[in-house]
Amino acid sequence: MQQTPIHEAHNPQLLDMMRPGYAGVVEVGSSSGAMARAYREKCPGCHYVGIEIDPLYADASSRYCSEVIVGNAETLDDARLHGLCQAAQCWVFGDALEHLYDPWTLLRRIRRFSAPGTEVVACIPNAQYWGIQSVLNSGLFLYQDAGLLDRTHIRWFTRLTLVDLFHSTGFHVQHMVLRVGNSPNEGQQAAIRQMASASGHDPDTALTDAMAFQYVLRAVAI
Repeated sequence: MQQTPIHEAHNPQLLDMMRPGYAGVVEVGSSSGAMARAYREKCPGCHYVGIEIDPLYADASSRYCSEVIVGNAETLDDARLHGLCQAAQCWVFGDALEHLYDPWTLLRRIRRFSAPGTEVVACIPNAQYWGIQSVLNSGLFLYQDAGLLDRTHIRWFTRLTLVDLFHSTGFHVQHMVLRVGNSPNEGQQAAIRQMASASGHDPDTALTDAMAFQYVLRAVAI
């Protein structure tokens, strides 16, 4: 199945999560290399490794990465992953974790081979977004070529299960921000609050959690 179409724009909120001065960065799903380009413009001395499953995308990202590994991050052998972890202070998953079959295992392996304090920055779609709730309610959960319903998405997370993903694999979520798109109308807001109340949950929290179409976070190895 063809991967999500590449583009030359980086995610500025994800870039803001990356601290200046990393000596080594590994990005899973380096795509066009846009994030590598943006980070290395700020920190030109960084050794930036991209891991890209699509050979054409890997070729594109090689324009800006120090090194590109063509392959699946989930199937890297222990020796290769250990070497990457020893050299990296940050791992980047920009719209990548949801494309993995077992992100739990990959994060646990990264944590096992990494020093405490190693950081992971990630951008992940929110399965609780009001727009997804709306299409589920209508029964029109139709996969698309890109966006929240990208047909190559394998895993789905909400704010709570995303925090659990990292905590259960040896990381502490240090900072998280919402990427907010269009807002639900008054009727949709009322419906979200009513469903939460009927299910025994806090309606204000439910509405807040429905506003984000993506979460951007930084987690640290503990």
